[in-house]
Amino acid sequence: MYKFLIKPILFLFDPEWVHHIVFSTLKLIHRIPGMGSLIRGLYQVKDERLERKLFGLTFPNPIGLAAGFDKDAKLYQELSNFGFGFIEIGTLTPKPQPGNHKKRLFRLPEDDALINRMGFNNEGVEEAIERLKMNKGVLIGGNIGKNKITPNDEAVSDYVQCFEALFPHVDYFVVNVSSPNTPNLRALQDKEPLQRLLQALKDLNMKKTSPKPILLKIAPDLTDNQLLNIIDIITSIDIDGVIATNTTLSREGLKSPNKTEAGGLSGKPLTDRSTDVIRFIHKKSNNAFPIIGVGGIHSPQDALDKLNAGASLIQLYSGFVYEGPSVVKKINTAILNNTQISS
Repeated sequence: MYKFLIKPILFLFDPEWVHHIVFSTLKLIHRIPGMGSLIRGLYQVKDERLERKLFGLTFPNPIGLAAGFDKDAKLYQELSNFGFGFIEIGTLTPKPQPGNHKKRLFRLPEDDALINRMGFNNEGVEEAIERLKMNKGVLIGGNIGKNKITPNDEAVSDYVQCFEALFPHVDYFVVNVSSPNTPNLRALQDKEPLQRLLQALKDLNMKKTSPKPILLKIAPDLTDNQLLNIIDIITSIDIDGVIATNTTLSREGLKSPNKTEAGGLSGKPLTDRSTDVIRFIHKKSNNAFPIIGVGGIHSPQDALDKLNAGASLIQLYSGFVYEGPSVVKKINTAILNNTQISS
């Protein structure tokens, strides 16, 4: 019903406006008694064979919602009813910021893709924390970044501030230095600044009574040598894992008129590249750390390809928008039926 009735209507309107309308609608629907249970019955697949134990955490299933969809932790409880094993909020910054000027989100329906140049628009970490205090058992990842006005040589302080504030309220952290929509942010992926940032967070984490997993989210546009540097940094500092990948700056092979818009591209055009990055990291690191695979997962086969390439968990974003909530159930069912995937 979603692909043939609901999506065509939603796609008639501005995508960012639709995003807010969908959020409001889902909030209202979940206020109807019994609606949460009904949605869970329709979309959740519960089976202990889907559980994944990573970073000292137990994920009910390996499918998560990627960062960017619920930036401010406004709908994580409701979204979890659609069958996700975990929800990643953010990217959050220390101070609220409006992000880039609108229009900043574009559909590319001919390519089953999205381009965004949102620019870390969020209400700030403290606002998100107030909503996270009401969490009822959803496994939450906290994706953190720096404010646009913070120069790169002071970026560590922004990440530290977010880390400290969020620590009691999330299950794992994601260090986002790979968004193409904050000026010069991707320069933090260079070896020296990345080592400095990750070491600072690692040192802070180890002072905690119960340290929490820290993962690094990387761009798909890195060269093989840059990926080897990433592997070296992660293993030397002993960071817990990688999320591969963020959006791409590439526009190769696109058909849609909106392909010239600036920003990060997500969706089907990213499928193969993100899988290649996962496979490269998995192989070259000798499976030294877990990988969360994200990028262009629109079908069960896309998900299985990423798991077979070396991902331990996967995340959806554009695939959830284009395929609808049933895609989560379809993927979980496919994983159960696929004997090649080990837990």
